[in-house]
Amino acid sequence: MRRVSSLAFPAFLASAASTRSLQDAIVSNCTCSTGCFHADYLSIWSSTNGPLPDTLPSKQPFWDPPGLLADRAMVEANLNTTFQRACFLAASSPHTGDWLFALPIASCGLQLDDEAVRIAVGIRLGLVICVPHQCHCGEQVDAFGIHSFVCKRFQAGSHGTRPSMR
Repeated sequence: MRRVSSLAFPAFLASAASTRSLQDAIVSNCTCSTGCFHADYLSIWSSTNGPLPDTLPSKQPFWDPPGLLADRAMVEANLNTTFQRACFLAASSPHTGDWLFALPIASCGLQLDDEAVRIAVGIRLGLVICVPHQCHCGEQVDAFGIHSFVCKRFQAGSHGTRPSMR
């Protein structure tokens, strides 16, 4: 996830770089000052991120990484528990969202209902997904609902309902 404030600066620089020739053509006969903000912002960016290339990149992915790394460092610095850190690292690992691209083919058992998607996303992000309660095995289940992964009496697919008779 990204903050809007971290997108604004790189978006402006990429937009200004990609339309520079058009801007120059439009204001070539104008007596107004041009590009004062652009020059200031380029100076700010280069002072924190190093020298700029001779030709300014017009694609935002060039301008994004420093802000993304700063945002990530800020989030990681505010993680208080090992559970939070584990959830953050799992959610930010490569290919973490690839399961979202699976085709919902019901004949292969690949169709998730809304509740299953809610639980899967909630567990992946470390969100509260249930009300704390007592499991059938006698253990206390916390609000994150991950007890079912280790419960000896939990039956896959039952979720507290009567198992199907196939």
